[in-house]
Amino acid sequence: MPRKPTPINELKNKNLTSKNETEKNNENNTGEESEVENLSQMLASVLSYLSDEEIEEIDLEYLLNHTKGLREWWEHYLENNRKQIEKEIKQSLSSLSMKDLENIKKMISEKNP
Repeated sequence: MPRKPTPINELKNKNLTSKNETEKNNENNTGEESEVENLSQMLASVLSYLSDEEIEEIDLEYLLNHTKGLREWWEHYLENNRKQIEKEIKQSLSSLSMKDLENIKKMISEKNP
């Protein structure tokens, strides 16, 4: 059987949707490329600091203060890591014994009087 021709306005809508998706993908790629570039610059700064033979003791605060974007990246990383740990703890609670749960509760109570 012959196929029914697609109306022109449907073809235009399909093309517009395809263009919009392509533009969004390009924007995402540009954002990812920019992030990779920023991470590369931070890594280069950190490695430059670490390879300096005059530095006798590594000063993390110095690195965080003098490497553009590193402190923000580190804080974001810590927050994501915290969320992951919280998620893992929540998932494991059901498998703990009552005694373990009571110990955890006691530890929390001592932390938050």
